[in-house]
Amino acid sequence: MNKYRSHNCSELRKKDVGNNVFLSGWINKKRDHGNLLFIDLRDNYGITQCIIDKENSNFKDLEKIQLETVIKIDGKVVDRTKETINKDINTGEVEVVIDKFVILGECKELPMPVFSDQEYSEEIRLKYRFLDLRRKKIHENIILRSKVISFIRSEMNNLGFLEFQTPILTSSSPEGARDFLVPSRLNPGKFYALPQAPQQFKQLIMVSGFDKYFQIAPCFRDEDARADRSPGEFYQLDLEMSFVQQEEVFNVVEKLLVNTFKKFSNKKLMFNEFPKISYFDSLLKYGTDKPDLRNPLIINDITEIFSRDDVSFEIFKKLVKAGSRVRCIVTKNTKDKPRSFFDNIDKWAKDQGASGLAYFTIEKDKEISAKGPIGKFFSKESLEEIMKKTHAKAGDSIFLACNKQKELERITSLARDKIAKDLNLIDENTFAFCWVIDYPMFEKNEQTNKIEFSHNPFSMPQGEIDKINFEKPLDILAYQYDIVCNGVELSSGAIRNHIPELMYKLFSIAGYEKKHVDDKFSGMINALSYGAPPHGGIAPGIDRIVMLLANEKNIREVTMFPMNQNAEDLMMNAPSEVSENQLKELNLSIKLKK
Repeated sequence: MNKYRSHNCSELRKKDVGNNVFLSGWINKKRDHGNLLFIDLRDNYGITQCIIDKENSNFKDLEKIQLETVIKIDGKVVDRTKETINKDINTGEVEVVIDKFVILGECKELPMPVFSDQEYSEEIRLKYRFLDLRRKKIHENIILRSKVISFIRSEMNNLGFLEFQTPILTSSSPEGARDFLVPSRLNPGKFYALPQAPQQFKQLIMVSGFDKYFQIAPCFRDEDARADRSPGEFYQLDLEMSFVQQEEVFNVVEKLLVNTFKKFSNKKLMFNEFPKISYFDSLLKYGTDKPDLRNPLIINDITEIFSRDDVSFEIFKKLVKAGSRVRCIVTKNTKDKPRSFFDNIDKWAKDQGASGLAYFTIEKDKEISAKGPIGKFFSKESLEEIMKKTHAKAGDSIFLACNKQKELERITSLARDKIAKDLNLIDENTFAFCWVIDYPMFEKNEQTNKIEFSHNPFSMPQGEIDKINFEKPLDILAYQYDIVCNGVELSSGAIRNHIPELMYKLFSIAGYEKKHVDDKFSGMINALSYGAPPHGGIAPGIDRIVMLLANEKNIREVTMFPMNQNAEDLMMNAPSEVSENQLKELNLSIKLKK
């Protein structure tokens, strides 16, 4: 028998009344009622209320003990009185009368309380992460993460995938984010890179004749932190399949995500079959390639309206002539909203760096007209044209923005979210998945005016290869796709380019010579030259999946030991300086910037 506990702190029930038990755990809370001391004893599984009365010789010692001290108690299970039953915990119908106790681990004065989920500064929480992880909410998040990963592994096995591990020490990649570099002791002056993703290795697995691969892969990128992205490292469900087209990848991922989200959340799924939205349609309708489909608002382009003679809104007309575009958002049945609602949206847009959002409300008495600051600039006929294009009706309001396309997409995307939240249009009890597809293979860098890969350089272009017009690279679409949920991008994926000559051609458009491609991707190019199957895959982010399931806004809340915004581990003091001897072994010296 275990010497520390006969039961865990979530096990005792009415059937155990009268039994002598011994429990071990942390003192979560104490309540001193004079003659009686109540102690909530907590372990990984739950809480048991324990009591000791003043007559017990251990009373005074227990009274003085610091919260979070680890103790073992011996005692007897008794019924709680009817009025003291606690339905919020599994053991709420019983309590343990303490006979004796022993301290297993003393606790110093706490830098932060554990029994509450009160917000504390990032610095305190991360420096004392081992205490932070004892708190109920984040403790449950980490347990959820473990269960989600186990479930995903089981589902992938059921879908016929084999789990393989790929190398952590590999070569640096010229594409993507900054690498974390590791100096080689045995190869002076050379460096390994930690993998940003197992991209090349998983393709090599397909070339090796395996049909379906997956792993829960650690990935390392020297990027700045965001709410949905950890600095340094993250985990993804990496998967790849041979002899597939993108629809077959979609089928696997949809089945996996539907099963996972149904199992671990009570929220509704808006779609069991995820809608597919082209990249360009997504930018037009939602202003982003990460659309939140819970939001019913749609962005419409009404630029051509401002070429009409019966529209006299000269500010927009001049901007349109200079190359700007006009897009608008229709809000349904908002004619009775106070002026302050519209003015607040306009002011908010200015705070975001835009020139504001113009607006008017459509009215109909005998005929169509518009009320609002710019309503007078539109004729009845031009309003009817706008209504036809946007499906607006009398009583609806229209917000308008005018700018160059990139900035226009930015502000209308933000405005769409802002307006929906102000109107309470988003169902927070829903998950809305979608695919964003048909990404352009290339894009033009606005600063350098050079052609660059827009997404993934290893992707297969769409269409029959001998009919692709390589003279117009910006028109080439790729078999690239993103999976998005509630405005959060979970993953990018692609059908891979498995033809070396085609890869050379595409890289040459982006300015890479054949020699450069051979140097940087020698393993991949060489392998593809020995009979490679068509293949494709994707890699949904584990951290983001759990963040959505746990209803958290920050990825830190579902990561066991995250770094801070400066990519520092405050608990382990990493990164840290190393000794001269270590540097000497690696043939390195450090030259700091002044």
